[in-house]
Amino acid sequence: MKVQIIQDGKGKATGVYIPISEWKELKKRYKDLEALEYEEPSKEQILQELKEAVTELKLVEQGKLNARPAKDLLDEL
Repeated sequence: MKVQIIQDGKGKATGVYIPISEWKELKKRYKDLEALEYEEPSKEQILQELKEAVTELKLVEQGKLNARPAKDLLDEL
């Protein structure tokens, strides 16, 4: 397998590059790897999530829903 180490400007390893042909072979062998691939959300998904966020904010403002501390939100990300 020919992987390449990706480094930042200071020479610190920050990632690994795997040729796509080898990635496909690994996915065949290890089915759980498929879940690691990033899937771009659709415009509809983004809009739906924004609508849900606005609805939740309105409920927080009305006192019908408790807000979470910003630290908890950032930790989740």
